[in-house]
Amino acid sequence: MRDAHEVAAADWYELLPFADGVTLIHEPWMPPFFRGHMWLVRGRDRDLLIDAGLGHVPLRARVTALRGRPVTLLVSHTHWDHIGAAHEFDGPEDERLAHPAEAAVLADPDPEHTLFGKYADGSRDAEAFTRRPAGWDAGRHRIRPAPATRLVGEGDRIDLGDRVLVVLHTPGHSRGHLALWEERTGTLFAQDAVYDGPLVDTCPDSDVATYRRTLERLAADLDPRIVHGGHFPSFGRTRFRQLVAEYLSDKSEG
Repeated sequence: MRDAHEVAAADWYELLPFADGVTLIHEPWMPPFFRGHMWLVRGRDRDLLIDAGLGHVPLRARVTALRGRPVTLLVSHTHWDHIGAAHEFDGPEDERLAHPAEAAVLADPDPEHTLFGKYADGSRDAEAFTRRPAGWDAGRHRIRPAPATRLVGEGDRIDLGDRVLVVLHTPGHSRGHLALWEERTGTLFAQDAVYDGPLVDTCPDSDVATYRRTLERLAADLDPRIVHGGHFPSFGRTRFRQLVAEYLSDKSEG
């Protein structure tokens, strides 16, 4: 008999469609702070997936929208809640993209550098999960290596055939954090650079001064219609400017 706190693999993922061929794939049993959002962007020739979740439940096997088409996986950064299923995108037409500063961790995702180490003994399961995937054992969970097939950085373009997204290097939360901008739809995939919750700048590779410069630059250069973050609900341009202003005020250097 399954533990009352366990969720079957078939029920682990949920898909929520947005406009412009964008779908949120998430793991609703994890609290919002740990629920790393995966964004599927449908293209004519190939699809783009931004980040790859926890990875305990196979992603491609359970999400039919990820099967039968070539996928470009962009890893925004290499914290554990964003890279768990990255190794699954290894087909002959698939790509795995990452910033050079994150590539070594993606190829060798040890518990220290992915930040999973503090969960590995299982003592924080209650904090990290509303319910657990069936068979979950934090002490035995391992993130599999998924070396990048291509390194990308500021200004690189991801062409899906009928739409193009531009890579933005947005360090601060981590050294090699990446976001994506689609000018045609006014969509910013900000991941952990900006989301509608407490922004984290206390990781071992975080830097507050760098984070400030990243947010100042995003606010100055972009006027997004919608922002899809790595956690919490999506939001519009007014909330985007509020969140940036609140962080800059809180972290004022003067």
